[in-house]
Amino acid sequence: MSATPKAPAVAVVGCGYWGKNLVRNFAELGALSIVSEPGEAGQRKAREIAPGAKIVADYDAVLASDVRGVVLATPAATHHALARRALEAGKDVFVEKPLALRHEDAAQLVEIAAASGRMLMVGHVLEYHPAIRAIDGLVREGELGKVQYVYSNRLNLGKVRTEENILWSFAPHDVAIILRLVGAMPIQVSACGGNYITANIADVSVSNLLFDDGTRAHVFVSWLHPFKEQRLVVVGDRRMATYDDIAKKLVVYEKRVDRSVDGPVPFQGEGHEIAFSAEEPLRLECQAFLDAIATRRPPLTDGVSGLATLKVLQAAQRSLMTGGEPVPLHRL
Repeated sequence: MSATPKAPAVAVVGCGYWGKNLVRNFAELGALSIVSEPGEAGQRKAREIAPGAKIVADYDAVLASDVRGVVLATPAATHHALARRALEAGKDVFVEKPLALRHEDAAQLVEIAAASGRMLMVGHVLEYHPAIRAIDGLVREGELGKVQYVYSNRLNLGKVRTEENILWSFAPHDVAIILRLVGAMPIQVSACGGNYITANIADVSVSNLLFDDGTRAHVFVSWLHPFKEQRLVVVGDRRMATYDDIAKKLVVYEKRVDRSVDGPVPFQGEGHEIAFSAEEPLRLECQAFLDAIATRRPPLTDGVSGLATLKVLQAAQRSLMTGGEPVPLHRL
């Protein structure tokens, strides 16, 4: 019996609110070598979660090490600079969303990775969710027919950020999923929202995406909501699908509108639940990074896909700042 190949060694930079989950997963996958965390509380958490990992405070120690991959779970404003340094040091890089705060900076990272043969991955974890992968499969196989409309609600009375608005905090995952399902970039984006807690920091936003073939989508995100809702709805001209992440249910509905000589006729068929794997999406995402390092094949959420998502977010932010004025993407 041949031995199981050893996982490529990686370093996780940041062991805070989200970073601790990456530390746990890479440790359990047998790939964690170093945790870089300047804060004492984060260092204590890292020792608790991954007692076998080396804990360092200095990022330079990571770049000087022999780890093959660097995982960045640091504030979004630091992503571009830290990722660039890691790529230039010859490391493969996994950056938590967003890839950068500016499209130009993200494009630079993609260019550096391509020129140096490095893997660049962005942390759009929900693209690895088994239910989302199942919906994507239904779309690719034509089971829903032509996709006509997609919408996603991500709502809660949850942790309020003061350094980034709701659009940049909650919407990247949903935008990435919509781009994946539609298989194209929108030609126009608009967004509106409101600031109720911190000046100039939107707490609620609705972003609308228009695609060249007439497909539309919207993303409604809020951390000022009386109940938690995480729901994706995909409307095709043959069937409709919905995933409720709270109830953990994926349902395909035999519902559509047929045409007749008397006009449109709604077809009210039954819905049937689709089973999907219970694997943790973050574990699948972490494994995808390790696979990319080992095989040199780009992961599902590579730098190019992260760049596309960032372009839409940047357009939505511009629209949000101008009271909902539509932004054609060719202007960016």
